[in-house]
Amino acid sequence: MSRRTALITGITGQDGSYLAEYLLELGYRVVGITRRTSSHTGGRIEHLGERIELIGADLLDQTSLLAIVDQVQPDEIYNLAAQSFVPASWQQPVLTSEVTALGVTRLLEAARIACPSARVYQASSSEMFGMATETPQNERTPFYPRSPYGVSKLYGHWIAVNYRESYGMFVTSGILFNHESPRRGREFVTRKISHRVARIAHGLDRELRLGNLDARRDWGYAPDYVRAMHAMLQRDHPRDYVIATGETHSVGEFCAHAFAHAGLDWREHVVVDPAFLRPADVELLVGDAADARRDLGWRPTVDFPELVHIMVDADLALVAEELSRGSRLGDPSPIPLLP
Repeated sequence: MSRRTALITGITGQDGSYLAEYLLELGYRVVGITRRTSSHTGGRIEHLGERIELIGADLLDQTSLLAIVDQVQPDEIYNLAAQSFVPASWQQPVLTSEVTALGVTRLLEAARIACPSARVYQASSSEMFGMATETPQNERTPFYPRSPYGVSKLYGHWIAVNYRESYGMFVTSGILFNHESPRRGREFVTRKISHRVARIAHGLDRELRLGNLDARRDWGYAPDYVRAMHAMLQRDHPRDYVIATGETHSVGEFCAHAFAHAGLDWREHVVVDPAFLRPADVELLVGDAADARRDLGWRPTVDFPELVHIMVDADLALVAEELSRGSRLGDPSPIPLLP
C-alpha cells in the first residue's frame, strides 16, 4: 500500500514545521509549498533535509496552485499559510485580505478542479470571535472579528464551509486559539517576551516594551495543536472544531512567569508603551474544546507554566549560543529546534 501524501502551505512557519515532523513520523510523504522570496525563510525545517519535498508557489497566484495540486495529487491538504501577525494586518489590510482570505478560495478552487478527493484542512483562528458575545467560545459562538486579520480569517472560514456544502468536498476548519513554542516568530508577544527575558538575563538589555498587559488569551503548545489538525482529517465526515486549553491568562501573567523563571522581577523591566496598543483590541478569548475532546480524543499535554518555561529555556540557550559566537546584537539566527 502506497503511503499517503500531504501538501502543506506555510510549511516554513511554526505550525507547518511541527506538522511536517508529525506527519513524517506517521509515514507520510510530505510536500511543502514555499513562496519565493529574496530572504531565507526555511530555518524551522532545515533539519528535515531531504525527508520533505519543497515546491514554489504562492497563494496570490491561482495558476501555480492549480499546477501543484494537479502534480502532487495529495490525499490531504493543510492550508497554514497566511499573513498571520495581527498588528501587521492594520498596516497592510489589503495584502492581508489577498493572502489570508482570497488565498483560501484560490487553494480550494485548485483542489476542486485538480484533486477533488483530497481532504482539506483550513487554519481558522480564535481572532474570528473578536469581541466575543459569550465566554468561553465554542463552535456555535457568533463571530465578531476586531482586526483585518480576524475579518480575513472569517472569510476563509466561511468560504471553506461553502466549498464543503456546495461541492461535497471534505473540508474542515480548525478554530485554533493561541498556540506558542520556541519556533514562534519574535514579532509575536509570547516570543517577544521570552526572547527579551533571555537577553535581559544575559545582561544584553534592560527593558521590555509592551502594549496591553491586561489582554487575556487561551495559550497552548503548538505541537499539541498540529495533532488536532491531522485528527480532523481522519474523521468520517468533515466538520469544524475549536482547539483550545480552556484556560485564560493575561500578557502580564506571561511576563511574570517568564521573568520569574529566569530569576528576575518583571516589574523592574516591563514598560507599557502606547505605540504597541492596537486600534481595536480583543480583551478576552478562551475556548471550549469539548467537541474536540469527545470526537477527536484530543487534549493538551503542556500547561501554561510549562509552556512559558519551555520558551524561556529555549531562548536562554539561543542567546547563550549567540554570545558564544561573539554576537551581542541578537540578530536573526537559526530558529531553535527544541520541543
